Amino acid sequence: MKRAYYSLWILGIVFLLSLVSEFIANDKPLYLRFQGKSYAPVLFFYSDQTFGGRYKTEADYLALKEDEQFIKEGFMIFPLIPHSPLHSYLDIDEAPPHPPSGTHWLGTDAVARDVLARLLYGFRICMVFALSLMAISAVLGVIIGGVQGYLGGKVDIVVQRLIEIWSSLPFLYVVILVGSIYGSSFILLLLIMVIFQWIGLSYYMRGEFFKLKNMTYVKAAKTLGTGPVRILFQQILPNALTPVITIMPFSLIAGITALTALDFLGFGLPPPMPSWGELLSQGLNNLYAPWIAVSTVAALFATLLLATFIGEGVREAFDPRAEYRIE
Repeated sequence: MKRAYYSLWILGIVFLLSLVSEFIANDKPLYLRFQGKSYAPVLFFYSDQTFGGRYKTEADYLALKEDEQFIKEGFMIFPLIPHSPLHSYLDIDEAPPHPPSGTHWLGTDAVARDVLARLLYGFRICMVFALSLMAISAVLGVIIGGVQGYLGGKVDIVVQRLIEIWSSLPFLYVVILVGSIYGSSFILLLLIMVIFQWIGLSYYMRGEFFKLKNMTYVKAAKTLGTGPVRILFQQILPNALTPVITIMPFSLIAGITALTALDFLGFGLPPPMPSWGELLSQGLNNLYAPWIAVSTVAALFATLLLATFIGEGVREAFDPRAEYRIE
């Protein structure tokens, strides 16, 4: 249980930090002082004219910090990682990808973008995607499986046959077909994953509701005139949530691996959005630059390992008779 507890804290802290990635990895300053005035470029838009330039487009802060006139009248403070995941550093002498250095701690990718910044932003995207997928799938699985198990009879048979037909559809072909018609996006990919992901949980909830609807306290509630909706969600559901809680950490793992795999195959998030799968693909295509693949695999392995430890701890907590024990 200690292992699961510490894993939850580590994964949670890293995820919370990733939510403010713009303050950790960015090529825009956290604070800028110019001609006696203060600015926060990481939060607000400032044109080049604001700092003595000629254009109304956003100021180029990397060029600005080298400008002699600016150095005389101001200064700026950059984040810990002064790189954006979308900025290509094509001014470096050698051709990309560039090896790790004091400027780029994990090197750059094939387009000269900072690998560490893309890993950080990619982690946020993976976690938000997987958590959203887990939450929406859990709601759908609970509702559909619960209705099946509670009503039973013809409703259960019809819905179960429809689920079996739907689950037999090839997931990857659906992703390719929908993506070719409507294009790829975070929301669209999430919706496609959701319509398949809830099915497994609905099986568990169907069985739990089948079992619990015949319990004495449920029959007593019916005798007292309690409506079916209240019985479904107030009497049965709280006692049927064990499968949901124990499966959720492993659903998180499934979401992360699915998104990474789709991005690796080229059917996931649209470029140039930071993606671990896209970095893995670059690592495969640039074997002479091992820092790309090694750093991405290490980040993915650590994330999945922590999530697995959390899942094992949750499962043990709700199943004390389990044969295994986590020290």
